Amino acid sequence: MSLPTVLGFLLGIGLFLGSIVLNTDNYWVFLHAAGFIMVIGGTTAATFVAFEPRYVMQAMRIMTSIFFQQKVGRAILTNEVGRMIRWGYMVQKSGLPGLESDAKKLRQEDRFLAFGIDLVISGYTGQEVREILANTIETTFHRHLVPAEILRSMASNAPAFGMIATLVGLVIMLDHMGSDPSKIGPGMAVGLLGTLYGVTFARIILMPTASKVQQREEIVRFRQYLVAEGLALLAERRSPRYIQDKMNSFLDPTLHFDIDKMLRKQA
Repeated sequence: MSLPTVLGFLLGIGLFLGSIVLNTDNYWVFLHAAGFIMVIGGTTAATFVAFEPRYVMQAMRIMTSIFFQQKVGRAILTNEVGRMIRWGYMVQKSGLPGLESDAKKLRQEDRFLAFGIDLVISGYTGQEVREILANTIETTFHRHLVPAEILRSMASNAPAFGMIATLVGLVIMLDHMGSDPSKIGPGMAVGLLGTLYGVTFARIILMPTASKVQQREEIVRFRQYLVAEGLALLAERRSPRYIQDKMNSFLDPTLHFDIDKMLRKQA
């Protein structure tokens, strides 16, 4: 569970509800089914019209995933450097067959890494490995950004459907202004609450979720580029110390891998 994400979401909802509690005793006035249906239903319907259904369903599912911890953390980046250095020693000692044997158990866990290892074992040059993996990384990244684009589209549509609810409310209010003034209030409620629902839905849920999805995909892309560079260096038969220095150049200094410390532990 991603505690900061959960706390941030609860804080946003809490501040919204708290402002209501502090300003009125009639809490139920902020609940209006018609306005809610117009915003949520209209936004969802427009999204299915604009995008392929499978991508929309994927975006819906991914909204819950942001509350769980990201798999690629800072410590994993340092571990990737250490793994490439270990493989560098292995290639020096046993050649590429040793690398293939050691990487067998990773093939089901990490398809990108398995694909990269296959490229190295197949005899591609380091530059060829970089180019192929870079293409894989970028195409995968843009595919995985589709849910974020859908969520941003929904965030832009939600306030618009809130305005539609406002217009409907105004029409109802004006229709009853002369004949039945008592219905002016409910008509205005539909309009104002529709706008409130639309803006709140967009700014507390949809936009933050889209930003979180994109940020996580960018972190994954960075990790993939780090791994791709390590695999390219293995294909070039670079020394473990060169692999360390080149891969460390991608990272924050606090995350640098220390090959000397690793050798001292093994001694």
